[in-house]
Amino acid sequence: MADTPATRTQNAAPQELVRLLQDFTLEANHYVDAAGGRNDMHRTDLNALAVIMRHTAAGKVVTPGVLRAELRLSSPATTALVDRLHASGHVVRERLGTDRRQVQLQMTPKAYRDGSAMFMPLAIRMGKAMAAYSSEELELVTRFMADMVEATLAAREEASQPDSTRST
Repeated sequence: MADTPATRTQNAAPQELVRLLQDFTLEANHYVDAAGGRNDMHRTDLNALAVIMRHTAAGKVVTPGVLRAELRLSSPATTALVDRLHASGHVVRERLGTDRRQVQLQMTPKAYRDGSAMFMPLAIRMGKAMAAYSSEELELVTRFMADMVEATLAAREEASQPDSTRST
C-alpha cells in the first residue's frame, strides 16, 4: 500500500485510539488512587468491593477464594484484605449454610455509601460527557469497549501461558 496522507491517517487512527484507551486507564487509576486515598482505602480494597458488587448483582456467592482468584492475590494477602475491609466496616463475613468453614462476604450499607461518595463525582462528569453523544453513537462505543475488554482478557490469558503454548 502506498504511503499517502490517507493511509497515514488510517494507520494513525487505531494507534491514537489505543493511546487514548491507555490514557483513560491511567487517569481512571489516578482517580481511584485519589478517591481511595481520601478514604484510607487501598486500590486493592476498592477492586475487591467492585468484585463483590459485580458477583452480588449476578446473584453469586462471594468468598475469600473468589477474591483471591479474581484479584490474583496470595492467601495471606487475601486474608489481610478481608480483615481490612471488615475492620473498616465495608464487609461482613457470614458462614455459608451447613459448612461452617465456608465464609461468604457481603458489602455493608457503609460500603455502598462510601463507594457512592467516592465515585459519584466521576459518574457525574462521565454522564455529562456522554450526554453529548447520540444513543447510536453510545451503542457503537459500548460495543467497541466490550470488544476491547474481550481482547484484553484474551491477551492477558495468552500472556499468562508458558511460551510454548501461546498462540499467534
